[in-house]
Amino acid sequence: MDVKVQSVHFKADQKLIDFCEKRISKLDLFFEGVIGSEVILKLEKDEDQENKVAEIKLSVPANEYLFAKKQAKTFEEAVDLAVDALRKQLDKYKMKVKSK
Repeated sequence: MDVKVQSVHFKADQKLIDFCEKRISKLDLFFEGVIGSEVILKLEKDEDQENKVAEIKLSVPANEYLFAKKQAKTFEEAVDLAVDALRKQLDKYKMKVKSK
């Protein structure tokens, strides 16, 4: 699976990029038809402690996309939350594909 990572308002280090790629590649275990993914990591300007945002868009067959956006104290936590949400969406998508 192709994983593209972008960072907005900061420069992501290689350790964070590797973390994102590792977590997202595990989604292949739940659904083998994932084509690719786009990860956008944003640093919000608000004064709140939870100012790290992870947006993940998964490309699946039939030109469809699954999307999750989560906010947390760290980028790792935000990515984990978004991946969990996408895993649930993949389960629903898999059921939808099987029922056709």
